Parts: sequence; structure tokens; C-alpha cells
Amino acid sequence: MRQLEAVIFDLDGVITDSAHFHYLAWKKLAADIDIEIDEAFNETLKGISRMDSLDLILAKGGRENDFTLEQKEELAAKKNAHYVELLKDLSPADILPGIKPLLDAIRAANLKIALASVSKNAPMVLAALDLTDSFDYLADAAKITHSKPDPEIFLVAAAGLGVEPANAVGIEDAQAGVDAIKSAGMKAIGVGTGLVGTDELVSDTSKLTLAMIQKVFQI
Repeated sequence: MRQLEAVIFDLDGVITDSAHFHYLAWKKLAADIDIEIDEAFNETLKGISRMDSLDLILAKGGRENDFTLEQKEELAAKKNAHYVELLKDLSPADILPGIKPLLDAIRAANLKIALASVSKNAPMVLAALDLTDSFDYLADAAKITHSKPDPEIFLVAAAGLGVEPANAVGIEDAQAGVDAIKSAGMKAIGVGTGLVGTDELVSDTSKLTLAMIQKVFQI
């Protein structure tokens, strides 16, 4: 019998909004190699791994064959260094509305909590937000072979918690993430607009509640 045991969160756009920092870092890197990107293009990078994001940027500039794997790894590292520099100002004040009380409510209900973020900086971000102790398990992005929309990271998160995917609800703000949650066999709650395939869609994180999560699980 299915029973709600866990809630699995994405990071960017759900716990905090560091997406703009990603955009600034990618925009600078792209400009360094004579490629121009805007915020609309940056939306296509949501939920995508660092190397896959770089490949999309290079393809946009018609430079997908101009760099060796080693050179691409250097470019990705350069982007990440700039992103980390931008993150230095992150604090608990940057937790998105409603998220801290939601995490507390989930914990009080004796449900498990995991993070399924493709960001290798996720542990650092959680520490800056003072939320590390709110999570029972963090999926290690460095060990994930397939990026979202592949379900791997959500399956790893469920396994890390010791729960069956069917007994978990995932929360995402990107289409790739929603697709990954559904492919993992979980119920999906989307945050934002224009997301398809969700079991529930809210306009922003302040609308997320434990009661909603429990209701979605029963659908």
C-alpha cells in the first residue's frame, strides 16, 4: 500500500533563487568566448547540468566543435568559480517564501526530506542558507550520470532516504525536473507557470503547504 514517506526538493527556484546568479555567471562566460545569451535562453538551462548547459551555449554560438573536452571542463570550472563568488552574499534571508515553515512542518510529520539538485554547489548553498540540518539526504550531483529530465537524481534521492519512489512527492520549478519526477514514478508539484504534467501547480513557493503535499499524494 502506498504511503507518503518523503518529500524531495529541487534547489534553484524552490528552496532559494540562485538562478539569476547562474545566469550572470553563464552570461559572462559566454561573452568571453563571443557568444551572447539572454535571460530567455537562460530559462532553457534550468535543471540542466553544468556541462550540458555549456554544450547548449556552445551550440547556440555555433561553436560546439571548437573545444576539446579538457577545454570545456576548464570553461565550466571558470563559470563555476564566478558563480561561487556571486554566492558569497547568500544568507537565510534568501530562502524563498514559505519554505522554512514547510520544511519544519514536514519534519514534524515524521516525513523524510531530500534534495535532488544537479548543482554541485548545493551543499555550500544549503550551508549559506542555514538549512543543512533540514535535509536527511542530499543526492550527490557529482555522481549523477544522466541529467534531468532523466529520473536518475530523484531515484538516487529516494534510495538515499530508503523509500520507494512511489511513496515520495517531488517539487520542481523546471520542466526538465517535473519530467524527471514523473519518470521516477513520483507525484510532482510544480512551482511557477507553464509547467505541464504536474499533479499540482502553484504560482510561487508561499502556496506550498504540507496539506497540499498530502492531498497531491492521494491523487
